[in-house]
Amino acid sequence: MPEPLNASTPIEFLKGIGPKRAEALAEDLAIQTCGDLLFHLPFRYEDRTRFHRVSETVPGPVQVQLRGTIRKLKEVQQKRGQRLEAEFVDEHGDALPLVWFKGAKWVARNLPIGQPCVLWGRISDYKGGRNMAHPEVLTLQEARAASALHPVYGSTERLGRFGLNSNGIGKAVQRLIAQLRELHGPEWMAETLPDGILAHRGLPRLATAMEQVHQPADVQAERLGRFRLKFEEFLFLQLLLVQHRNRQTTALPGPAFAEVGEQFNRFYSERIPFELTEAQKRVIREIREDTRNGTHMNRLLQGDVGSGKTMVALLTALLAVDNGCQACIMAPTEILAQQHLASFREMLGDLPVRVELLTGSVKAADRKPILAGLAEGAVHLLVGTHAVLEPKVIFHRLGLVVIDEQHRFGVAQRARLWAKADIPPHILVMTATPIPRTLSMTVYGDLDVSVIDELPPGRKPIRTVHRTDAQRLAVFGFMRDQIAEGRQVYVVYPLIEESAQLDHKDLMDGYESLTRHFPAPDHRISIVHGRMKPEDKDAEMQRFASGKTQIMVATTVIEVGVNVPNASVMVIESAERFGLSQLHQLRGRVGRGGNQSFCVLMSGKELGKEARRRLETMCRTQDGFEIAEVDLELRGPGDLMGTKQSGVLDLKVADLVKDRALLEDARDLARRVLREDPELDAPKHALLRTGVDRLRASRPDWSRIA
Repeated sequence: MPEPLNASTPIEFLKGIGPKRAEALAEDLAIQTCGDLLFHLPFRYEDRTRFHRVSETVPGPVQVQLRGTIRKLKEVQQKRGQRLEAEFVDEHGDALPLVWFKGAKWVARNLPIGQPCVLWGRISDYKGGRNMAHPEVLTLQEARAASALHPVYGSTERLGRFGLNSNGIGKAVQRLIAQLRELHGPEWMAETLPDGILAHRGLPRLATAMEQVHQPADVQAERLGRFRLKFEEFLFLQLLLVQHRNRQTTALPGPAFAEVGEQFNRFYSERIPFELTEAQKRVIREIREDTRNGTHMNRLLQGDVGSGKTMVALLTALLAVDNGCQACIMAPTEILAQQHLASFREMLGDLPVRVELLTGSVKAADRKPILAGLAEGAVHLLVGTHAVLEPKVIFHRLGLVVIDEQHRFGVAQRARLWAKADIPPHILVMTATPIPRTLSMTVYGDLDVSVIDELPPGRKPIRTVHRTDAQRLAVFGFMRDQIAEGRQVYVVYPLIEESAQLDHKDLMDGYESLTRHFPAPDHRISIVHGRMKPEDKDAEMQRFASGKTQIMVATTVIEVGVNVPNASVMVIESAERFGLSQLHQLRGRVGRGGNQSFCVLMSGKELGKEARRRLETMCRTQDGFEIAEVDLELRGPGDLMGTKQSGVLDLKVADLVKDRALLEDARDLARRVLREDPELDAPKHALLRTGVDRLRASRPDWSRIA
């Protein structure tokens, strides 16, 4: 056994655990060390201050506490194993049958037969009377030592068979704390925060905080202890992220965009057909400040669909071109890349800026002059898909990379793009998927964040309504009216990865229904789904974009893609099966022209609580950030960001949804500390440096990948 017992000691060496229980704890709860056990915190507490009489108890879901003696123990053979029966008599002489259906032998060995004890459990109906199944049993000594607020721990059925249900885990924690206190005294856990921060924030020391959470004297003590643990977790995370960002922007070189040159100024004054919003101007100033001094920019640009991110990207590209650099804008789909190319060439007009497109479908003969132009520096701006990552794509002087809808590109892909320059190019990451502030401070905490939080003038809010299947004919009538006015309509069906066949059936059934209600030749319908060949998919999208078809029936492949200003209606079938973020993205496909646009959310009549809230939120607001906050609250950060970000969101104590204010407080403190001491070299920050180094060693390296 490692000596002495400490937080890094393997859990099997804790008294009462052993190899088999240790293996089960590791597999079921990821508890491998004594430290892991200490951080397996109670998820709720039970008030154990009141004792009941057996005679006053009634069957039901409420748990009760009884004091008395267990006697008349007997094992009864069943078809599968044995059950254990006993009789409990309280201090007033009233009896209550007890029963255990699992773990009978283990329970029998550990019951304090004939000794005063305390029971905790639910009363059930039993043969016209009452009993208590699987009660928690404590000796009087254990009950007196236990807190009035009794901790309840997460467990599993398998661990319960090992005696490690909530109560068993609680006893293991108490044994561990007692052993550590005996070995190391009151400071049985090494302190991790400097005295100055503890005093300034009024926080308990780490050992005290752990005792307050696992053995709370009262509600206030438990809250204070848990607050300290949450604050520490957030503080070290923010110190790590802010320090990384500071190092990247001060130590890592980037191309110096020292001047605002001719192409930028001519485009800004002569070619932009509308006044930029104040939000766009603010973001451009932030980018200008980032890129002027030869240090590296790593910036996240958030903004709803249609807020003008693409214009900001083009202006930034012109800033690069004016300073002798090339720019690359990477889009997730071929049709979106083609869309960017067409709009850039149209906006730039006769300006001497060469823009080229590189996608998988560009033929070898057309590709050759593009690659030569890139290598020579004659191509100033490259728009492309994953094809720009190929080894043959060599830039003369790549100075800026813009990644559109960044969550659709993997880490390795972005790193390959970075490697195409001697000096790391500036990175502008764009997303139309609004990210809640708390997530942007954690997942993207080492990026500077810009937000375009207003839409261009003249854009009309999209009217969003919820309709059920019973109202389908009325919805068809509304679609017919819009088409008669010259508008176009999207009808989108859900995509469920586990059942591509079912998706296809839903889509085809919907398509056949629409062809009956909207017959040719008066109406023409396009259809797009994931099982089509890319060229067929693009052809159908182009038919719709050019106005040759009035209705586009699709799965979610159109979530990011074609821009059709004339499309004014988005009908989302089975809307209850979509997440909020996806509903918001789909709605953003309409409302891109000057006409009033509509989003119709179709669902069945019966809706679950969460589905109803999602649809109500969509009908109530178009604020992407408000929608993102509701999405975070409903789905949690892990589901919202996906498994790729699990290393970033691995919080043991704090909760990004409930502890937002605490996260911002920790972020502010991290910034102040690092302004004073960027590398945490000062003696008073030694503990902070140790904690940050430990955290850095345990996390994935997100540097150099935007």
